[in-house]
Amino acid sequence: MAGHRGPRRDTRGIVDAPDLFAHVQFRRREPAPALRPYLEHYWLIDWDLSQPYASHVVPHPSVNLVFERYAGCGDEEAGYAEVAGIGLELFTQKLEGRGRVCGVQFRPGGFRPFAPGPPVSRWTGRRLPVAEVFAPPAPPSAVLDPEAGEDRVAALDAYLLALGPEPDPRAERAMALVDLVRTDRTVLRVDALARAEGVSARSLQRLFAAYVGVGPKWVILRYRIHEALERAGSEPAVDWAALAADLGYSDQAHLVRDFTATIGVPPTALGAR
Repeated sequence: MAGHRGPRRDTRGIVDAPDLFAHVQFRRREPAPALRPYLEHYWLIDWDLSQPYASHVVPHPSVNLVFERYAGCGDEEAGYAEVAGIGLELFTQKLEGRGRVCGVQFRPGGFRPFAPGPPVSRWTGRRLPVAEVFAPPAPPSAVLDPEAGEDRVAALDAYLLALGPEPDPRAERAMALVDLVRTDRTVLRVDALARAEGVSARSLQRLFAAYVGVGPKWVILRYRIHEALERAGSEPAVDWAALAADLGYSDQAHLVRDFTATIGVPPTALGAR
């Protein structure tokens, strides 16, 4: 298995992260050591709002297991649990009143060992009740009731460990390849990644469909957008032409097109905010 990195500290994927953090209490937590090869982290959110607020996230190429309790979410008092496949579009969630969400973000490729039957692409773009994916399903109250974050983490650990993830060399390979795309800025094309692995592009696509849920080209593009979004939100003056070249785009216009199609506004508009 790849070495453990601990929870990410960046805000990649969150549109206007400072605004989100001003409205909700957000934190990431580590899972139990036996689960770390498969999971990015747990993420815990609580809010108590006097006015409605909409959060916006550009999803990672990850499956999430989500426990949630808020107005309009199934049985609000008992809570609800679902498996969220990779989101292909901008995810917007309206928050109001009081609520709580406890999530499990699997590493790209790390979900399949918990659900070894179907290809992960089956869940892509879908949100399903946890009972349709895992048996037995987790009772949401066990995760959502505790006030202390460490108690929620312990409940998540207990449930996932009981599911008994099955080590799978192909899952390990998929996780390593996605991690390479995320961390190596020189990986810009699927054919180059396939050559480096000594496989055909078609074989790589089949591996990603079965274990990640989306194709390698989609992963490369999504991490490009995450990088551009992070830069737009953290730098006062971004050289978009230079960033486009750095991310492997033929010109600035192509980066702006992809960014705008994903997030809904051009990068300069987001930077101005």
